[in-house]
Amino acid sequence: MRGGEVPLLAAATAELGKSFAGQLLLPGDAGYEEARRIHNGLIDKRPAVIARCRGLVDIADAIALARKHKLEIAVRGGGHNVAGRATVDRGLMIDLSLMKGIHVDPKQRTARAQSGVTWGEFNRETQLYGLATTGGVVSTTGIAGLTLGGGLGWLMGKYGLALDNLASVELVAADGRVLRASEDENSDLYWAVRGGGGNFGVAGSFEYRLHPVGPTIAGGLVCHDFSSARDVLQLFREVSATAPDDMSVVAALLTAPDGSGTKLAAIAAGHCGPPAVGEAALQSLKSFGQPVVNTIGRLSYCDLNTMLDAGYPRGALNYWKSHFLRELSDSAIDTMVEAYAATPSPMSNIILEHFHGAATRIGIGDTAFALRSTGYNYLVLSQWRDHADSERCIAWARQSYAAMQPFVASGRYVNYLDEDEPGDPTAAAYGPNYQRLRELKAKYDPENVFHLNQNIRPLS
Repeated sequence: MRGGEVPLLAAATAELGKSFAGQLLLPGDAGYEEARRIHNGLIDKRPAVIARCRGLVDIADAIALARKHKLEIAVRGGGHNVAGRATVDRGLMIDLSLMKGIHVDPKQRTARAQSGVTWGEFNRETQLYGLATTGGVVSTTGIAGLTLGGGLGWLMGKYGLALDNLASVELVAADGRVLRASEDENSDLYWAVRGGGGNFGVAGSFEYRLHPVGPTIAGGLVCHDFSSARDVLQLFREVSATAPDDMSVVAALLTAPDGSGTKLAAIAAGHCGPPAVGEAALQSLKSFGQPVVNTIGRLSYCDLNTMLDAGYPRGALNYWKSHFLRELSDSAIDTMVEAYAATPSPMSNIILEHFHGAATRIGIGDTAFALRSTGYNYLVLSQWRDHADSERCIAWARQSYAAMQPFVASGRYVNYLDEDEPGDPTAAAYGPNYQRLRELKAKYDPENVFHLNQNIRPLS
C-alpha cells in the first residue's frame, strides 16, 4: 500500500467502524499486536487492517472494504495453518476468532458452529449429549480451516473426515452474497468446499452431523526409549494394518517433555467403541515391550482430544513438510529413525497418521478431497523456540522430507501444504478433481479474490 492511501483507508475504516459489530484494528491500536499473531511464531506479518468479525454482515463489509481499497484478503479462523495463510502484510485480515456460537440439536444429532470455534470448544458442547464428530487431534485447532481442507481426527476410521460430516456451510462470497451450500442448495459449491479450502468464500458457520461417542472411551499414549524406535514403528504398522474402524492410531518420534532431551518412540491411540471393547483392542500396544510411559486406559473423549495439546504451544516456531505413504516398509522406517536421530530441536517430531476405514471408502470424486487411499500421512514437524535456530531447524525438516522421497506415493494432504513447495502441489493434491474445482472457482470467485490459501486458480 502506498503512503498516500493510508489516510484514505483509515478514514474508510473509521466510517465502517460506526456500524461494525466487531472490531476494526489498525497498526498502533490497542489489541492490534495480539490480534495479528497466529499460532506459528515463525510468521510475522502486519496487516493494514484487522477486521475482527462478529457475524456475516461484518464479513461482507470487510470484504467490500478490502476490494474497494485493493487490499489482499487473508482469513483467520483458529490461526493454526503453519504456512501462515491466515495473515498478510499490508492487506486485510478477516479474523473470525470472536465468532464462537455453537448450537447442538441432540434429537437431530447435528451441531451448528461459527467459524471462530476451536475443536476443544466444539467437543465440550457436543459431549454434554454424548455426541461428537471427527475433529482435530489438537484441540486448539479451529474447526474452519481443518474442515474445509480435510479434517483428520480420532473418529476418521469410523465416521470419515471432518468434511465428510459437514451437512452445510454458510459463506460470504467475493461479491458479498451470502450462500448456503448443502446437498440441496448450491450443491456444486457444497462439493467444492468439502476439501477445496477457503477458495470459494469466507465461511461463517458450519453444520455437522454428530454421532454417539463417549463420554468415556479407551485410548492414551505409550512411549518407548528411542533405542526401540524401529520395533515400535513396526508394531504400529502391524496394529494399523488390522485396526477396526473404531480405532485410530498415530505414531511419533519425539523428545521427552521433561527437559532431559531423551528421544522417544510413541504410539497414540483412541477407540470410539464401548470402553471394554476398546481396552481389549488396545491391549497389544499396552503390553508391548517395556514402555517408559503408558497411559492407555479409559478416559473421556475430551481428554483424548487434549492429550497432545501441550506439545504444540502457541507461538512456537514451526516449519512442516508432509507427503503420503501407501505402505510403511522397513527401509522407510529406518530412514525415519535415522532422520529423527539428527533433529536439532527437542520440540520437533516425525509423525505418521494412519488413513483407513470410513475415510477411505468415500469415492475420490464424491467430494473435492481426493486423498482417499489407505496408508500413512508422513509429517516432519519441525518446531523450536529461538529464531537463531531457524535455519538449521528448517534445513533438518527439508532433509528429513527429502530422505523419504523414494517411499512416497501420489496424493497430498492439502492442509499441510507449505508455500515453498516446488511445481504445482495444489494440482497434485486434488488430482482428478482439480479441473472441476477450477471451473467452480471461476463461477464463485472469478477474480481470485480469495487466493491467500492453497490456491485453486480459476479456469479462464
